[in-house]
Amino acid sequence: MERPGDEAQQGEVGWFTVRCVFQVGSDPASQVYEERLTLWRARSFDQAIALAEAEALEYVADQPGMTFAGLAQAYRLFDEPEHGAEVFSLIRESGLDPQAYLTRFFDTGRERQADISPGA
Repeated sequence: MERPGDEAQQGEVGWFTVRCVFQVGSDPASQVYEERLTLWRARSFDQAIALAEAEALEYVADQPGMTFAGLAQAYRLFDEPEHGAEVFSLIRESGLDPQAYLTRFFDTGRERQADISPGA
């Protein structure tokens, strides 16, 4: 998933984040999906994805009932990883208003997450 201007960085070792998706369980009534971000030093998007996919297969080998869904999306960090560094960005075209967008893609009510208390 290269962007314009990335060609100049190809061949230089950099930091990449790769998002992989995993299916847990095979019964549609109880299966869940896990999205997992991993951090890699690599020379290209292709190399980062290859490293992440190899690790994804190792990850599922240790998790009974889990399969790698086959999706790997890479992001090249602009800076070295540090406190507050951007580690992933995905831009999606949508005509939805913000609340509908969040509900559709991030807050469907089926996520396994918890609210944190204010100030935590």
